[in-house]
Amino acid sequence: MSRSIATTDHVDREALLAFVRPRHHLVLVTRRRDGRPQLSPVAGGVDAEGRVVIATYPERAKVANLRRDPAASVLVLSDEWDGAWVQLDGQAEVIDLPDAVEPLVDYFRAIAGEHPDWDEYRQAMVAQGKCLVRVTIEWWGPIATGGFPPRLAED
Repeated sequence: MSRSIATTDHVDREALLAFVRPRHHLVLVTRRRDGRPQLSPVAGGVDAEGRVVIATYPERAKVANLRRDPAASVLVLSDEWDGAWVQLDGQAEVIDLPDAVEPLVDYFRAIAGEHPDWDEYRQAMVAQGKCLVRVTIEWWGPIATGGFPPRLAED
């Protein structure tokens, strides 16, 4: 029986964004005040400018961390547990209401397409007090898969 071999594919920005766009399961990593990492499983997308976008609430720890230190890492996962993934690093900004309303529309479109009632969606975002996190990608690792090292693939 052949074994699957771990892969690491180094890609340019265009190929990276093509990989990330259809994937919406992310882990956002921010830094706590004492420097320890704080990880948050989130849903996210990619906006028209190629930034990772995440809707959240201003009271969340990740938002407080990013307001203090905008450095962020994002692990983009595939839907399948053993699917490919990539790590992105960059600078984040938090956009609060009312400025967040239209970026939240863009966020929804990036993840789910068109909403049946955009006015209702906008009202819901305001009523819920949402904010938006945007991560400008500055660095990314290879698109990777798990598996055996090549030296063990033939056994």
